[in-house]
Amino acid sequence: MLTRGGKPDILIFAVVIALLSVGLIMVFSASSIMGISDYGDPYHYVQRQSILAGVGLVALFVLMRIDYHVFRALALPGLILSFALLVLVLFVGQGSGGATRWIRLGGFNLQPSELAKFAMINYAAVYISTKRERIRGFFAGLLPLLVILGVKFGLIMLEPDFGTGAALVFSSLVVIFAGGAHMGQLFLLAAMAAPVVWQLIAKEEYRFRRIMAFLDPWADPTGAGWNVIQSLLAIGSGGLFGLGLGRSRQKFSYLPERHTDFIFAILCEELGFVGGAFVVLLFFILAWRGLKTALRAPDLYGSLLAVGITSMIAFQAMINIGVVTGSLPVTGIPLPFISHGGSSLLTSLAAMGVLLNISRQGKS
Repeated sequence: MLTRGGKPDILIFAVVIALLSVGLIMVFSASSIMGISDYGDPYHYVQRQSILAGVGLVALFVLMRIDYHVFRALALPGLILSFALLVLVLFVGQGSGGATRWIRLGGFNLQPSELAKFAMINYAAVYISTKRERIRGFFAGLLPLLVILGVKFGLIMLEPDFGTGAALVFSSLVVIFAGGAHMGQLFLLAAMAAPVVWQLIAKEEYRFRRIMAFLDPWADPTGAGWNVIQSLLAIGSGGLFGLGLGRSRQKFSYLPERHTDFIFAILCEELGFVGGAFVVLLFFILAWRGLKTALRAPDLYGSLLAVGITSMIAFQAMINIGVVTGSLPVTGIPLPFISHGGSSLLTSLAAMGVLLNISRQGKS
């Protein structure tokens, strides 16, 4: 079902293209040395990213033209499929860095947890818009959503992937809050969940070491504090205007995950404070226009879906940049549109297509 008439939010589209362009440039700069070392080809990683970006843009343009109400009927099937994939990855998933998060499909790695975020946001938007009068009640309205969210979070934690699980919970709770859930109930649940979250952190040594490294990275400079220290060195070396594009020193095997989770540090090293601030500004604009789209949406479902998509992207950006700058404990979460990675990029671009379709149908 195609959407007729109406223009998409040009600022959202422009920001996405700008972030994607910056991402391709920085992936090439950050990964060229790795490409030579691992594959004898400096363009290996950026070529893969470019192909995925092209596929993602096709998805964006298609979904921008398809009426977002189509996803109402897909809410339950999408939720069930996401659960099935989260279970499947635990048995047949590909492991990396002690985590099992990907299902190998030909030459592409599918990360089910990325799809699970959108599926949960969409289901919550449909659920609340259908049963709005019940959402302020705990047992009849809020509890079923929280059970689904809790099970999905638990499956993601079995991989384990605390960062993506946190993004799932945050974006879903934003949708629930925007849908009219009782604030007192949400605060009480947050207070009850805090000890559980602490146990999840404390019982895994590597998570506890990350917390300690966040508090004092120099206490273990060659271990848990290494990533943060090298990231801060990269950012500090960049100064105001940076060392120049392609001139990063930290990408020469000093900074781990330099083309994925810590790509923002390489960006700041090469483009300086000015380049880093520009990227942050782009995400602020995206969040602003996303929330404006939510306010102008023609119905509650569209409004909640726009809120969920916007919060999902904004939260990931905030967490990634917070980790890279040492403002938050290290957790593996990519920077949307910029970090190298297939599932994250495709999901983010597809979600932007849905957001742009909502903006096309928005009230003037």
